[in-house]
Amino acid sequence: MNFPSLPSSPYHALAQRYLPKGSGAIMTFGIRGGRAAGEKFIASVEFLSHLANVGDAKTLVIHPASTTHRQLTEEEQLRAGVGPDMIRLSVGIEDIDDILWDLGQALEQARGA
Repeated sequence: MNFPSLPSSPYHALAQRYLPKGSGAIMTFGIRGGRAAGEKFIASVEFLSHLANVGDAKTLVIHPASTTHRQLTEEEQLRAGVGPDMIRLSVGIEDIDDILWDLGQALEQARGA
């Protein structure tokens, strides 16, 4: 998982310095199964919204390799930091149990991709 507020992030010190109240609610994570699993995950979300914008009041998810960066070759995507397994999540203000439920069920469905 990539999230600058985590001590394991290479950007943690910068986040602490420049974002002392927190680094926000946008993070990325990889999903086992690469591109096919990423696409299946996005197709499986029921509660979360599949949109490219970030920082909304509602929780948004996207698979950049098959959407916002699909015009690039796989090599160009990797150079841009977009792996075939990457999911971007922008957490909104909904109840955390609803968000976690949808993430969990979509991950379960993507597991079979």
